[in-house]
Amino acid sequence: MKKAEIHTSKGVMKLNFFEKDAPKTVENFVKLSNDGFYNGLAFHRVIPGFVIQGGCPYSKDMSDPKVGTGGPGYSIDCETEGENQYHDRGVLSMAHAGRNTGGSQFFVCHGRQNTQHLDRNHTCFGKVYEGVDIVDEIREGDKIEKIVIIEE
Repeated sequence: MKKAEIHTSKGVMKLNFFEKDAPKTVENFVKLSNDGFYNGLAFHRVIPGFVIQGGCPYSKDMSDPKVGTGGPGYSIDCETEGENQYHDRGVLSMAHAGRNTGGSQFFVCHGRQNTQHLDRNHTCFGKVYEGVDIVDEIREGDKIEKIVIIEE
């Protein structure tokens, strides 16, 4: 079983993956994390009461006009048929610009109230189990220092 730690200047969010429900999405996130892809990227989209979003390679420089449009250079398919496909507080989900266009951008939900419409449209692939309060403290431009993958 794999877990991850998202290290930020506000603290560490520890999360479990939904490997059974979204194996390819988890595998992609783990690979990008292990390759250091996310190191130094910003949470470029923060909407209070909704989500914090990161993973755009252009967000190393928040003044870049392409912030929010980048990815790893490929797309992955959505995996929305599993049991854990419900957006709730602390849920980690794949951002995309339309079905099967995700790659590196992800978001973490603030809560359930404003995210229900995302269910089975975006792939839920993990959930924060420790440090969920950090989701509320993240502001636009805050950096992802690193993402550490833990194999148990």
